[in-house]
Order: sequence, then C-alpha cells, then structure tokens
Amino acid sequence: MDGPVRKILVYIDGTEQSITAAQYAICLSKATGAELTALYVVNVRALNDLVKAKIFIETEQAEYQRDLHADAERYLNHVKNLARGKGVVIETESKSGTPYMEIKNTIIERKIDLLIIGELSRIRSRRDEFFNEAERAMRNAPCSVLIVKDEDRVWDIFEGLV
Repeated sequence: MDGPVRKILVYIDGTEQSITAAQYAICLSKATGAELTALYVVNVRALNDLVKAKIFIETEQAEYQRDLHADAERYLNHVKNLARGKGVVIETESKSGTPYMEIKNTIIERKIDLLIIGELSRIRSRRDEFFNEAERAMRNAPCSVLIVKDEDRVWDIFEGLV
C-alpha cells in the first residue's frame, strides 16, 4: 500500500465515542487497505493518585486494577468482533501507564501514520482539561490525528460497509 495512510491506530478508552472512532477506523482501514491497531491504556497514574488521596487503600488498588484490565480486554474484544464482522484484520493491544504517553510511544514503535480518537468531551474545568487524556494524546501525537464526530453518520457508514 503506497497511500498516505498505511498504519492506523485507534484509541479505545471504554467510552461510546471511542467505539464510534473504532467503527470509523474499521471503515477507513477497509477503504484504504491500511493496517489497523486498537489500543487501550489502563491509566495507572490516575489509580496511583486515588491511593495517594486515600480514596483507595493498596489492596483495593490491586482489585480495581484487575477490573480495569478486564474492561480493557472486553472492549478490545468488542472492537475485534466489529472488525471481523466487516472483514477487516485488526491487531489489539492493551498497555498500562499514562494514556497519552503510551499512545505516543505506540505511534513511534509501530510507525503509525494516523491516530483516530473519539470526539473530545466537553471541558468543564481546568482540571478536566489537564486530565483529558485523549486531548493530551491529540496534542502530543507525532502523526496526523483524526477526531471522529457525528455518531449517527458513522453508524450509517459502518452498517453500509460490505
């Protein structure tokens, strides 16, 4: 494949917007023949902050972390099934760390041409803005970034994909 997009990374975070982004990424991969990878990052920084703030004790942290890893696997399997249903090969990967940094590292490691993320949530405070990992990934990505909007239109395109 010699087009401008040879490798696509879609970031999955368990939100409806990230599933919509995955549907769009599947359609784009099928149309262009680009390799597709889905990445879920378990945010251990946020988890450590909860322990430091004494919201969790360390034993609860381990249990919650197991739950987060199970969620990651469930969402990645869902995306894999969506791709399989459309005849698209997708590689999935789950990592632990700070999401925007892991996304950036994956882009570099895999030589990704295009990062696809779901629509950014509304920023309600400076704290939200600081901790919005998708926005931080968008700003720090060393490749082009596509933000998927219009869930209904994406659904129609995805459903029409043969």
